[in-house]
Amino acid sequence: MAETTTVYADARVAVHSVVVGPVDNNVYIVRCQRTGEGLLIDAANEHELLLDLCRQFGVTSVVETHGHWDHIGAVAAVREAGIPVSVTASDASMLPSYDLLLDDDVDLAVGDLRIRTIWTPGHTPGSICFALTDTPLLFTGDTLFPGGPGNTFGNAEDFTTILRSIDERLFTPFSAATVVLPGHGAATTLGAERPHLDEWAARGW
Repeated sequence: MAETTTVYADARVAVHSVVVGPVDNNVYIVRCQRTGEGLLIDAANEHELLLDLCRQFGVTSVVETHGHWDHIGAVAAVREAGIPVSVTASDASMLPSYDLLLDDDVDLAVGDLRIRTIWTPGHTPGSICFALTDTPLLFTGDTLFPGGPGNTFGNAEDFTTILRSIDERLFTPFSAATVVLPGHGAATTLGAERPHLDEWAARGW
């Protein structure tokens, strides 16, 4: 049985994580406690491990935060196993294959749970975050990390875009206590990161 870390649990939901691949991607599984149905966020790498976790936690669907290579390495394998993969239209061409397109500001059902989609372009055109309703959890992919925004590779327009996404789509609507679960590295909170927005803008990355 694959080893995971439980990052959050209550009577309704359990969230498990595992780190995979050459650049230590965080993969998350959100599971409804009542129905046993699960959703996997980012089929990043190590497909045999992830397929084992999908069986272990009842995963019936996969969503991608964006289309960069390190987040999609297991997409073909999970689709071959019969698990549909969803991605935004703007990033769909970056995947080897996919099943469904993710829209902004809609609820995805995972058993009794609801996960709200939040389009946050900048790191890629189709980067998207996921807020788990009735919990403090926000899955940010490579949009927001402890210490700043995801890499925009020196593109000034993309950097402006990602800062706007973080400010308007994450900092403004969500509380300071919201827990940020990023695509790599440790968790943080919006309250810890929000005061530094102007610093990030000034440093340019």
